[in-house]
Amino acid sequence: MSDRISDIAPAAQQRRSALIDGFWRVVRQPMGSLGLALVLVVIFGALFADVLSAYNPIKLAVRERFLPAGFEHLLGTDQLGRDLFSRVLHGARIALWVALVATSIGLAGGLVLGMAAGYGPRWLDSLLILFLDALRSFPTVMLALALVTLVGASLGAVVLVVVLATLPSYARVVRAQTMSLKDAEFVLSARSVGAPVSRILIKHILPNIIGPLLILVSMDIPVVITIEAGMSFLGLGVRPPTPSWGSILNDGFAFIRESPWPAIAGGLPIIVATLGFTFLGETLRDEFDPKLRREP
Repeated sequence: MSDRISDIAPAAQQRRSALIDGFWRVVRQPMGSLGLALVLVVIFGALFADVLSAYNPIKLAVRERFLPAGFEHLLGTDQLGRDLFSRVLHGARIALWVALVATSIGLAGGLVLGMAAGYGPRWLDSLLILFLDALRSFPTVMLALALVTLVGASLGAVVLVVVLATLPSYARVVRAQTMSLKDAEFVLSARSVGAPVSRILIKHILPNIIGPLLILVSMDIPVVITIEAGMSFLGLGVRPPTPSWGSILNDGFAFIRESPWPAIAGGLPIIVATLGFTFLGETLRDEFDPKLRREP
């Protein structure tokens, strides 16, 4: 028993050391460090929105409409006198919440469907691929319009659109990885000793595919943020007066002749978040994918 524990401890330390080394490799890359910094700025602003701004994001002050950026209002005010900096910070909460919840649900669904298609019988694989291809064939905008018509414009509709848009790609990646691993020696050995299918999938296949899949998820987060902002811009997502980057950008587009600050306040955080998660995801992929890793 003690020998087994002594064998497990070095293995755990080795995995921990590999993760730490991978993190420092990412930080040492200029694109990775810049992406991490931008992501931390967005997360910090979302978490401490109430502390960083003293203004209520939905409180009206019509007499202060279209004020330019200054010390009192860092990004100015909109057409109703609301502080744009406060609305941007609280809009970051909406964007990150949608990204976290929607990608988590899409990832979980993709894992289940992908492993079932890759490890299951041929007829199940064909049926699931047909379903995924049919789901993938719908353009995101048309899918959003159809769902909003059925359930109404809401934050839940945005999450549902993102899940249905991302689930097929996750499931296809998991299916391909599962099919490449199901004939591996360690899987055949587990099968030969009578291990149940659930144990093989969870203990042997899942740990070998979850790493690349999480990197793919990190690269999809900017897409999710853009979908949420786009739906809110079109009036299909978060309902006013709840602050959202898309609705702020829509107000800026509508009142661009009166003041440029609402358009700047709506577009700038989308650019920062997109660049941050894209740079970080690209660096993670380059450092943790053995085929792309640049050895010193």
